[in-house]
Amino acid sequence: MKTPHLTRRELLAGAGAASAAALTPAPAVAATEGPFSADWQSLASGYRHPAWFRDAKLGIWAHWGPQCQPEWGDWYARALYQQGRNPWDQGETAYENHLRRYGHPSRTGFLDIIGQWKAQNWQPDYLVKKYQRAGARYFVGMGCHHDNFDLYASKNHEWNSTRVGPKKDILAGWSKAAREAGLRFGVSNHSGHAWHWYQPAYGYDAEGPMRGRRYDAYWLRKHHGQGKYWEGLDPQELYTGPYYVAPPGIRTIKEMNDWHGQRDGQWLEGIPAGNIAFVDKWLKRQKQIVEDYKPDLMFMDHAGVPFGNYGLEAVAHYYNQAVAWHGSPDVIMTGGILDSFAQRALTWNVERGVLDDIHSPPWQTCTCIGSWHYDRRHFDNNSYKSAKQVTQILADVVSKNGTLLFNVPVRGDGTIDEKEEAIVDQFTSWTQRNGEAIFATRPWHKYGEGPTKPPPAGAFGEDKQKPFTGEDIRFTMRGDTLYAIFLDWPQGESAIQSLGANALPGAVIERVDLIGGPQLQFRRDADALRLSVPPPQDGAFLPALRIRGRGLV
Repeated sequence: MKTPHLTRRELLAGAGAASAAALTPAPAVAATEGPFSADWQSLASGYRHPAWFRDAKLGIWAHWGPQCQPEWGDWYARALYQQGRNPWDQGETAYENHLRRYGHPSRTGFLDIIGQWKAQNWQPDYLVKKYQRAGARYFVGMGCHHDNFDLYASKNHEWNSTRVGPKKDILAGWSKAAREAGLRFGVSNHSGHAWHWYQPAYGYDAEGPMRGRRYDAYWLRKHHGQGKYWEGLDPQELYTGPYYVAPPGIRTIKEMNDWHGQRDGQWLEGIPAGNIAFVDKWLKRQKQIVEDYKPDLMFMDHAGVPFGNYGLEAVAHYYNQAVAWHGSPDVIMTGGILDSFAQRALTWNVERGVLDDIHSPPWQTCTCIGSWHYDRRHFDNNSYKSAKQVTQILADVVSKNGTLLFNVPVRGDGTIDEKEEAIVDQFTSWTQRNGEAIFATRPWHKYGEGPTKPPPAGAFGEDKQKPFTGEDIRFTMRGDTLYAIFLDWPQGESAIQSLGANALPGAVIERVDLIGGPQLQFRRDADALRLSVPPPQDGAFLPALRIRGRGLV
């Protein structure tokens, strides 16, 4: 998605770390049995990135839960409790949308949205098979978002999808579909931020006719559920309990938003003082996901490892479980901001961003064709990423030793819309033709060439990427074969400077083929390999060349 404004995550990251008063030191945690212990040295020394992940190159993600029900984009369960306009808002805000469609959040909050989410048209087999045809080697389902609603048969959290909402084990459905399609299965866990992320639900309108009226999280208790869909459940368990509760007397929207921004609006990853119970429960929930669903990948929505020793214990437990299952820790657990040492223990995930060179060890970028949660406005405004843009990202990431995790947003009913279907189908046509240049490849000695420079390396840089041209090329290799992927269709004669005689002295180029097309005539001089690519056929939007010879790789 092209977004001209600051993203939510950038805003939180820019707010800085939590103050010391807001966090408490991590106590010792009982260790799980196995070769890994809950310390960085043990994790880094005993872990190696598995071959399956290095070969995979492409995963597809269903970032799907009850926040998709309103079809109003990401972070709905927080944003509906925030008056005013945020930097990322365009058009009607989530608060305004909620007020118009559902009522004031003092009476109708996110708890009520969960009750409307039924997933009635969900067909996981259909979707996963579609993604398998597109080339995905792994599929990721969401276990729990910041909304604190578990999407599986949780033994430690009553607010889960088998008790209320769809009354289905969402993770079990995804897992079965993925494994029957021959894909690795992953789970994303975002729940560690729920304790601070939900706190606006305890606030109130600072302005307007409902000024001062507290939102539903502030006053709802278990007994209020009598006769309702959530009878017997405690709303405070869902909303995580009051922690940063806005005091009475705030008179302006700006003052209210500033108050939250300085507290719960930070990307907090330490143990909240006085709330060790949340962290204990978080660890139990995480361990259950691992033990019951045996994921090949755990996407952890954290900068590093959350909650100190508790987070390290979660990593050690996962790796020890993998050893028990398979004899080796052949699984992936991600982190968003990792130094070089931590990247030996975890896998660096670069959210909506790219790197500017080949990086070792293997890494992952995650992005989406629209908003993380389904947003109908992308459909209405034709603002999804195109299949061509997704393919450009894939080629760029793979050339730099990375893997792309690509989210296709799912509607509340469990389907994807027809425009998303078309994008996936167009992308599938490209991967089925050119997949040999992507899957099970390795980076060449340089990632590529061309006039278009990459944006600054790291998360949230994709919107700063300038359009690629037919002179921008990315390289991969497999065995003795070199591949060159053009990031746009070239016009006229192309000159691949990295393959000139001066750049590769001693190398001999014997044959060049357009993958899915004819053998190409070429000539090579000191400065470049020169050739002409025929016009595109059948909607092929990026050409890939197979180059063979001696001394190339």
